[in-house]
Amino acid sequence: MSRAQHTARAAVGEPGAVRLVLILLALGWLALVILLPLFAVFAQAFARGWSTYRDTIAQPDTLAAIRLTLIVAAIAVPVNTVFGIVMAWTIAKHDFRGKDFFVSLIDLPFSVSPVVAGLCFVLLFGRNGWFGSWLSAHDIQVVFAVPGIVLATLFVTFPFVARELIPLMTAQGRDEEEAALTLGANGWQTFWHVTLPNIRWGLLYGMLLTNARAMGEFGAVSVISGHIRGQTNTMPLQVEVLYNEYNFTGAFAVASLLAGLALVTLVVKTALEWRHREQLAGAGH
Repeated sequence: MSRAQHTARAAVGEPGAVRLVLILLALGWLALVILLPLFAVFAQAFARGWSTYRDTIAQPDTLAAIRLTLIVAAIAVPVNTVFGIVMAWTIAKHDFRGKDFFVSLIDLPFSVSPVVAGLCFVLLFGRNGWFGSWLSAHDIQVVFAVPGIVLATLFVTFPFVARELIPLMTAQGRDEEEAALTLGANGWQTFWHVTLPNIRWGLLYGMLLTNARAMGEFGAVSVISGHIRGQTNTMPLQVEVLYNEYNFTGAFAVASLLAGLALVTLVVKTALEWRHREQLAGAGH
């Protein structure tokens, strides 16, 4: 290291003792608020052995909650992936009046409480809501049924794909798409062979976050589901039901499934973030 580099590093760096204290404080706080609770979930879930854990998960209401959670995620992720790509393409590749306001609308689910979002859907589609009479006349039930849960989940997970793709597609610019169109490719060919390969890691990252939020959503789903056991309870709601019934082993067993999902998500997220950063760096050059 040259003298100039050493001087620059010393000017902006912290003393070794200070860095060590900061690292220990960060690790201690991480262990206290994340690792310790996570360990407690798994310890409590398996406190009575594997057989009890397996039997708890195999309860009909728990299996129904797992099945409903997977169904909702299987709907929310593809739908929000498609619309996220459309939104990102519209914002990154086109100029139009009101573009900034359009971007702000995409961020709306981040600023609105999930409970408020669930209540809004009840006011819209409930029996006494704006569309309640029409829905009742056509024997369509949205609130306290699977369609309402899907709508609430779609709302809270909507921004993730779009927000991952917008900066990536903006950084990449329009040159490659314009070149493909000039060479005779149509819109679909341009997207499939040019745009999609360039955004694939950011897209997968956004889909991963969407899936994790869809499976773990509680607030909006709690309001609109009605808490009907075996029918409208997702896994987070099932955890609440079991805990309120003092079935702590069952509650922590279901919670461990969500915690396991979080750990898998963390591993995949780390890998995708690394690839995403590489892609952004490449786009910047």
